[in-house]
Parts: sequence; structure tokens; C-alpha cells
Amino acid sequence: VQLQASGGGLVQAGGSLRLSCAVPIRTLGAYDLVWVRQAPGKERELVAAFPWRGDRKWYADSVKGRCTISRNSAKDTVWLQMNSLKPEDTGIYYCAAKTDSAPPYRITNYSYWGRGTQVTVSS
Repeated sequence: VQLQASGGGLVQAGGSLRLSCAVPIRTLGAYDLVWVRQAPGKERELVAAFPWRGDRKWYADSVKGRCTISRNSAKDTVWLQMNSLKPEDTGIYYCAAKTDSAPPYRITNYSYWGRGTQVTVSS
């Protein structure tokens, strides 16, 4: 099972991007999903989380107020809308999903990953 992240690119500081994650809903069924980023030379960072019920979305302090995670009604696409981008937002962005009951706010709990999409924010 593989997720597919897309929508990355090169953008100037202050710009916006919308990342998309295609989820194989027919294979996974109910899932929690996160967006994770990794900057060069740094550890992976949890950016946003969308638990299955959608009632307890979570955002890292570094993106709170600038990013919105959402999902379509078919539950096969999850977006990360990123506004007011900063150079420190640069990195590879991955989406990951899990189907068990482990807490949704820990990266290591996630089993299904996409290949990632590069986001580069120029100053």
C-alpha cells in the first residue's frame, strides 16, 4: 500500500502551495493521516494530522495559522494548504497513514508512506 504525495514546487517566501495526498481508501478503509516534512540534515517533523473522524486535527506550532489540513468527501484525498510560506518550510513533504488505534500524533505509529514531494521556498 503506497500513498502518493504531490503538489510541491518552488515558491517565493509569502507564497502558497497546496499539497495533495492520494489515499487508496478501498484498500485501507478507515485511516488516520499525517503530513511529515524533512529538511536537509534534520529529523522528520510532524506538520499536521487528520484523524479519521476529523474532529481533532493537529498542527505543529511552526505552521499553526498558516496551514490547513482537509479531506474530500470520498476520503481518498487529503490536502495540506500552506500559506505565507517561509524558507524554513523547505523540505520533502510526505503523507503517511495508519489504520490501527495507536495515537495519531506520533510519526513512528505510521505504517503506510508516500514518496514525498519537494517544497522549496526561496527568500
